[in-house]
Amino acid sequence: MAADPVEIARGLIRCRSVTPAEGGAQALLADVLKGAGFEVHRVTFAEPGTPDVENLFAKIGGGAPHLAFAGHTDVVPPGDESRWSHPPFAGEIKDGVLYGRGAVDMKGAIGSFVAAAIDHGKPKGTISFLITGDEEGPGINGTKKLLEWANARGEKFDGCIVGEPTSVERVGDTLKIGRRGSLSGTLTVAGKQGHAAYPQRADNPLRALLRMLNALGEALDQGSEHFERSNLEITSVDVGNPAFNVIPAEAKARFNVRFNDRHTSASLKKLIEERAAKAAEGARYKLDYEPASESYLAKPGPFDALVQKSVLEAAGVKAEASTSGGTSDARFIKDYCTVVDIGLGGGGMHATDENVPLEDLRTLQKIYGRILKNYFA
Repeated sequence: MAADPVEIARGLIRCRSVTPAEGGAQALLADVLKGAGFEVHRVTFAEPGTPDVENLFAKIGGGAPHLAFAGHTDVVPPGDESRWSHPPFAGEIKDGVLYGRGAVDMKGAIGSFVAAAIDHGKPKGTISFLITGDEEGPGINGTKKLLEWANARGEKFDGCIVGEPTSVERVGDTLKIGRRGSLSGTLTVAGKQGHAAYPQRADNPLRALLRMLNALGEALDQGSEHFERSNLEITSVDVGNPAFNVIPAEAKARFNVRFNDRHTSASLKKLIEERAAKAAEGARYKLDYEPASESYLAKPGPFDALVQKSVLEAAGVKAEASTSGGTSDARFIKDYCTVVDIGLGGGGMHATDENVPLEDLRTLQKIYGRILKNYFA
């Protein structure tokens, strides 16, 4: 009996695996893969100051060539569940559409590539899965450490497909050969608390903060050959002040930068700090950064050509190479083998009533199946 991507995806959606909780999702995958003859390992990684994260590595076959599929079972929180027309962790199907948190990002793709691999059977080489529970979180105890663990065991990867959402109009029409980097930071400006009626006795930090945010928001570049322009977005401003008549003592703003190959995280920090210092006009402030991910670009070659050929054969769609969108765990995988991202459409990811048409899951399964057939031909 052929493997069913819809039932695998439904089962995963029913697992409440909000980062970093495993929620039963990897246990379900382990059972499915063991039943199909895969060797399965479940490994947990930890680091002080971060939550423990469960990960899964599974493989069938042995030796080269070795094709891996990578993905994550963790999902973002559903938000106010009363706003969902279908419960976010019920895996309900209506009118040919599967609803639930992770349907697009990316339990649907996992269902499709697991089903494709099971149907393909034991290869003349190795098929493996790299599944983490830490992609939507800090990414510390996930794919990066899982790759190091597999490498220490002697696993050598030749190519990898990441199932992140990439499609735009039709399933398979876009694949990612690179990604912009991501840098998040917090700008804190110090002031002096006081009564709004006596501003001369206080120092309002918001005045300096607004000047600095305007400076940080200026254009960073005009893009590059393979990447769209970098952008800095202010994601929150907070003074912790519920009163109308109190000048706050401190003001904070958070921001995120998606940057292309004209920058590194180090050069970007330098530019941000130069702009902030100039706009501060003597105000007291500090900048703190979260761990950054760098941009990367995979040079076009035989692997992405094989993927494009497979998409055309399976779905009749020309897959365009792109570097747009957010980051993915391919940023870690690129250090071990050639890698591309190709998955479902991303319009509903992280949204209320996230959903995917059943037809899209089956089309994606066909694409992954054709990639396997061509890769091991």
